[in-house]
Amino acid sequence: MVYITLFTVSFLAATLLPLGSEGLLLYDISQNDSLLLLWSVATVGNTLGSMLNYWLGLKGEVYLESKGHLSKEKMHKARGFFSKYGGWTLLLSWAPIIGDPLTFIAGVLRYNFKYFTLIVFVAKGLRYAVIILLASSLSV
Repeated sequence: MVYITLFTVSFLAATLLPLGSEGLLLYDISQNDSLLLLWSVATVGNTLGSMLNYWLGLKGEVYLESKGHLSKEKMHKARGFFSKYGGWTLLLSWAPIIGDPLTFIAGVLRYNFKYFTLIVFVAKGLRYAVIILLASSLSV
């Protein structure tokens, strides 16, 4: 059940919902669960959540703008940032506040899905690896 819960929370945390998975991961580490399995589950769940954002951007930009969930100004600003710095901005997909919208914008801009998946997986995996290494070295 530990891993299913972590997967679910990690997945949801990567979507546009305001949720974090780090607290649960730290708790799971403190319970002496397998670090490699925790890393794998959290990374895959978080990457799949970002893939959902990509799909929403790919399919839902016009709908979300028409319903008032997105403003044209914010979309223009995000497009400019992504266009200026390219796909490497997805290395920031792990970051709070800006990460989830970046994965959405990648879908809107129809960024290459293979590159998207690879870059996001690396970014999310490195973030969770750092959390696990710090927590386990500090004996959280």
